[in-house]
Amino acid sequence: MSTAMNFSSKSFTPRPPDKGAFPLDHFGECSAFKERFMECLRRSGYESAACRQSAMAYLECRMDRRLMANEPLEKLGFKDLIKEKSEEKPEK
Repeated sequence: MSTAMNFSSKSFTPRPPDKGAFPLDHFGECSAFKERFMECLRRSGYESAACRQSAMAYLECRMDRRLMANEPLEKLGFKDLIKEKSEEKPEK
């Protein structure tokens, strides 16, 4: 009986993430937003859908401080929350 394993000749080629690097927040510029999000997760039993407002605020903080590339919030999955926010603003 042969103990040799047969592996395919294809090798894995790593590639960078689609959205690029996600630098750490070394100076804690967005730690208040992160803590609000984490507290929301704990309160909701780690149901992330209940904390989308907090997640959006955290990502906006990171984009404002150049800790991640600027992306339209619609592309990050917050299109419905942006519509709600614009509907709440009274028109002048």
